[in-house]
Amino acid sequence: MNVGDNVGDVAGIGSDLFGSFAEATCAALVIGNSIGLTGGWDAMVFPVVVSAVGIVVCMLCSFIATHISPVKSEAGVETALKVQLISTTVLMIPSVILAAKAFLPNSFDLKATVGNDMVTLTPIEAALCVIMGAIGGLTIGLITEYYTSHTYKPVRELADACKTGAATNMIYGIALGYKSVIIPVIVLASVIYGSFSLCDMYGVSLAAIGFLSNLATGLTIDVYGPVCDNAGGIAEMAELEPYVRDKTDALDAAGNTTAAIGKGFAIGSAALVSLALFGAFVTRIRNASAEAGAEELFLNGVNMLEPLTFAFLIIGGMIPFAFAAMTMKSVGLAAMEMVMEVQRQFDEKPHLLDENPTERPDYDACIAISTKASLREMVPPATMVILTPLLTGIFFGVNAVSGLLVGSLIASVQLAISMSNSGGAWDNAKKYIEKAAPDSELEGKGSEIHKAAVVGDTVGDPFKDTSGPALNIVMKLMAVLSLVFADTFYAFNSGGGIFNL
Repeated sequence: MNVGDNVGDVAGIGSDLFGSFAEATCAALVIGNSIGLTGGWDAMVFPVVVSAVGIVVCMLCSFIATHISPVKSEAGVETALKVQLISTTVLMIPSVILAAKAFLPNSFDLKATVGNDMVTLTPIEAALCVIMGAIGGLTIGLITEYYTSHTYKPVRELADACKTGAATNMIYGIALGYKSVIIPVIVLASVIYGSFSLCDMYGVSLAAIGFLSNLATGLTIDVYGPVCDNAGGIAEMAELEPYVRDKTDALDAAGNTTAAIGKGFAIGSAALVSLALFGAFVTRIRNASAEAGAEELFLNGVNMLEPLTFAFLIIGGMIPFAFAAMTMKSVGLAAMEMVMEVQRQFDEKPHLLDENPTERPDYDACIAISTKASLREMVPPATMVILTPLLTGIFFGVNAVSGLLVGSLIASVQLAISMSNSGGAWDNAKKYIEKAAPDSELEGKGSEIHKAAVVGDTVGDPFKDTSGPALNIVMKLMAVLSLVFADTFYAFNSGGGIFNL
């Protein structure tokens, strides 16, 4: 369990966030490739400069938690982690403005994504795009905390729903996840509109970098959760005093919230990165058609009312649901195998259930089941995500790929946020009930109310740890592959595909 938590929560979300960071930077460099002609090398590498500034800001703000205002009680843990996130975002604002004035010329030109016009930009406009991203990321993080922390009303209402059984818990938890999508999507839409209006698609890529500008702090508070969870698991297996487990549970509850905040950052940044990569794809197709001396594709943007584009818009919206279904079913199959293996060991070695067992369980068999299942079951969904844009581009052309990418992006964002927040809320509702006294309304651990909460938490684990975060990869990977193979797609009937519809 502890190894699995480390792999899933630390390595998984870490690689996702770092992947978004690298892809946002690449998208900014591809879209802004013409900036170097008028602004010089310093202007060209401005996206990388923002990343460097973010690392310094996060290092400075770390002293708030270690020296200026250290944690003195359990109640202060969540506040301290939140202060880290807010302080890095606030300090990034003047830092980015200074970096923009230092590295960017007074004005520089950028070729518009739509049309042949040149857009003239200023350092303040570029800095504002980064700042909008940073503030948007913080807002989504705090909204995620509101919907997943048992400090606030939604999770406490979810815990109350367990009084009438697992069914009402499930209904309320799914509704909570859907409701938690509203504000983050409005924030994302506002950031996209504002940054595009200021700096065209280059502004969207800068906003994506701004979203992750305090990545060092975001990843730190995200990893905090599984570290505390593992500490609690070790305390339980080592049969330490109950108060030790109580302490680790209190820390883990704060960690669950910060992990949900990290997932919120990952999903929001993945949406902006995917849009920026889509812009880079459009730019690359335009350049390819111009270099071939043919009619310039996407000169006036992507027309979503073209039959082929609209048809693949619908297909793109289906991809995240198919992917989520495959990954959740995989978790169920692996869990069934694990349960059967544990039952087999109990049947063959009944003394394992003794208070002081004399026999040792076969841990290797359980580890082998989870490891093999994780590799085997990821082949079909990964193949679908990789082959869909490639086959679409080769057979149906670049207009179909455009619809596919947009549909996938729109559906993935909504589904990823709702699944991650539902799972986080179910987990913390269970922990909130476990903290309650046996004579209270929630009746505490071991009660029927607690059993209903455990059902929600069991369903929530694949929601928040498997399918939800994995949808970030779906939208980013499809966009990256489309960008990489853009020239290949154009090679088939000048972007019309083999079928040339």
